[in-house]
Amino acid sequence: MSTLDHPAVAGVVRALRAAGLDSAADGVRVLDGEARTAALAAAALGVPVGAIANSLVFAATVDGREQPLLALTSGAHRADTAVLARLAGAEAVDRATPAFVREHTGQAIGGVAPVGHPAPLRTLVDEHLERYPVIWAAAGHAKTVFPTSYKDLVTLTGGTAANVSGEEDDPHS
Repeated sequence: MSTLDHPAVAGVVRALRAAGLDSAADGVRVLDGEARTAALAAAALGVPVGAIANSLVFAATVDGREQPLLALTSGAHRADTAVLARLAGAEAVDRATPAFVREHTGQAIGGVAPVGHPAPLRTLVDEHLERYPVIWAAAGHAKTVFPTSYKDLVTLTGGTAANVSGEEDDPHS
């Protein structure tokens, strides 16, 4: 089976097409090696690390129950869990376990896409991504990425634009 035929990648492509983003679906790229970090993806694509949208799943405790929270962060930033908790109205936000990530996304850490999950996830989209005309996001596998725009990423995910890092500027872009 080729990487493009991987079930998680196929699910991402279906989600992109269903959203009318055929150019993003057609733009899915298979990289030579795994790009489990923003730095690896940026190097493979020849783009600034800030133009990589990391899909980070957290366990947010809301009303005593753990719920998935997806933070799409610029590769030049780290998500601040205290900021995420405030933005999500959660009592706490913690790093999710690999099993929690797979349960809620159907994808493995290192290849989690913004879409293609069994059910939509509450999503926060890093405002720092807006400065890049083309953003690259994982496409369901550690070797796959797709191009998109900030506006399309927010619309596609039904996400909320937010400063997820709490940082004001982008020193690593």
